[in-house]
Amino acid sequence: MYEPQQSAPEQAHGPLAGFTVGVTAARRADELGALLRRRGAAVQHAPALRIVPLSDDSELLAATKELLDHAPDVVVATTAIGFRGWVEAADGWGLGDALLDRLRGVELLARGPKVKGAIRAAGLTEEWSPSSESMAEVLERLLAEGVQGRRVAVQLHGEPLPGFVEALREAGAEVVGVPVYRWMPPEDIGPVDRLLDATVARSVDALTFTSAPAAVSLLNRAEERGLLPELLAALHHDVVPACVGPVTALPLQAHGVDTVQPERFRLGPLVQLLCQELPSRARTLPVAGHRVEIRGHAVLVDGALRPVPPAGMALLRSLARRPGWVVARAELLRALPGAGRDEHAVETAMARLRSALGTPKLIQTVVKRGYRLALDPAADAKYADD
Repeated sequence: MYEPQQSAPEQAHGPLAGFTVGVTAARRADELGALLRRRGAAVQHAPALRIVPLSDDSELLAATKELLDHAPDVVVATTAIGFRGWVEAADGWGLGDALLDRLRGVELLARGPKVKGAIRAAGLTEEWSPSSESMAEVLERLLAEGVQGRRVAVQLHGEPLPGFVEALREAGAEVVGVPVYRWMPPEDIGPVDRLLDATVARSVDALTFTSAPAAVSLLNRAEERGLLPELLAALHHDVVPACVGPVTALPLQAHGVDTVQPERFRLGPLVQLLCQELPSRARTLPVAGHRVEIRGHAVLVDGALRPVPPAGMALLRSLARRPGWVVARAELLRALPGAGRDEHAVETAMARLRSALGTPKLIQTVVKRGYRLALDPAADAKYADD
């Protein structure tokens, strides 16, 4: 995947420095968070769901017993963690050997290389696996073979398989779903509410989704709180919704939200995509002989990272909407979160902003009128292609 060239200062602080990324994942959240932090991002984690332990899941036990009593013709394994968990859960129920014996006698299809590894680790051999890791290719093969009157077991993994089960049933198959784990709302909803509030307030720059159920859970919680229109507005315009793949993106797309997705459906490429997307959306201006790039909670001044407190960022964004123009104190006061009516709050926040930027001349005071960014109009062309 293409990676943009970075300046020496950017390499020092990371391409995501100054940005805040929300993580909705329950599984592998630590891994995703570490990848983001390693590239400089601040991370706000709010698991939007929890996974019911496989050994406690009565639905999986029932499906396993049904397959042992009535053998399937085909078993489709979709995820490595799900397949391993299924075998481990069956062991816990005293059904492990019976399940492996049953699977040895069927046509076993693996969605991709990770699933193949899990199948072989269990002492089994898959019949076939698509090079694309695509469920669409698995469906195409099954339909080409013909499934009329055949019993097909499909390992479900908490996410919708759009059209897959329906197409098999329409073609005459008897489909048995194997729910290897179930998604439930988080026991502590507090982090999700805080992430929703931060998203609506544009305090995060991107939201990452690694499963469709996490997206559904966040949307449902927003609707319960009456925040769905505000959440969708933020995702439409200011906060980047980044999904690990097209299936994960479906619930957001159903609400008209355009998402970004990596070409390879993995955490690493998802983070690399954000390393391109977020800096490319940052506002860059030539100000008082300096290059100023405004990020989520920090500013790059000539490539040097300058963290800025929330009140200062609110003022800077107001000034940057009309760079070079004077912005009145009253207007800046309205931009300050919870500032009240005292214009002295603007002066205090402005002093802190200038101190944080480390270059006071970037912002000029216009006596009795307000403040302005000291834009260099002649330098516009210099940054036009950045």
